[in-house]
Amino acid sequence: MSGLALAVAAWRLGPLPLTLLPGAAVFLIGYSWTKRFTWLSHFVLGFTDALAPMGAWAAVRGSVFTAGDLPAWMLLGAVTVWIGGFDLIYACQDVAFDRAEGLRSIPARFGVGAALRLSTVCHVVTLALLLWAGALVGLGWPYWLGLLVVSGLLAYEHSLVHPDDLSRVNVAFFNVNGIISVTLLASVLAALYLSAGVS
Repeated sequence: MSGLALAVAAWRLGPLPLTLLPGAAVFLIGYSWTKRFTWLSHFVLGFTDALAPMGAWAAVRGSVFTAGDLPAWMLLGAVTVWIGGFDLIYACQDVAFDRAEGLRSIPARFGVGAALRLSTVCHVVTLALLLWAGALVGLGWPYWLGLLVVSGLLAYEHSLVHPDDLSRVNVAFFNVNGIISVTLLASVLAALYLSAGVS
C-alpha cells in the first residue's frame, strides 16, 4: 500500500519524479540487504536517504541535470556522507555480531578505530558540501549561523565515542543527529524567510 501511495505521489508531482521512481525504489527496497555483500553499506544507506532531498528538488524544479541543479547534488552528497558517517558510529557496537554472522561493515572489516576516523572525515566533507550548497544558492546569515552550530554538534558527537568506550553511541547517533537535522531545517527556513522579507 505504501508503494502504491509513493507511485501516486510521484505521478502527481510530475513526469521527472515518476521517471526517477524506479531507481529510488530499488535503493529503498534493496539497501537493507547490502550488508550481505559490501562493507560500503553505510554509504548505500546514506545515499538512499539522500534521494529524498534530490526527489524534492526534482518535484519543485522539474530538473536535476542542468547547471542550476548543482545545489541538489551538493545536498545529495552531504546527506549521503552525513548519514553514512553516523551509521559508521552506530555500527561500531555491532562488530562482534556482524563478524559472527558474516555481515559486512567497515567497523567489522577495518576495526572500530578506523571506522570512527572515517566517520570524522565524512562529517568534515558533510560540512564542506553544506557550505558549498549554501553559497551556491546565496542563503543568508541564519544559515551560516546554523552551520556553525551544526559544526559544534558534530564535534560533540565525535567526542562521545571512542574505540574503547562505546557506551554513548545511542546519544551520539539518535540525540545529536536529531538536533542537527532540526537545526539545519530551522536555519534554512530562517534564511529563506529573511530573504523573502528583504525582497
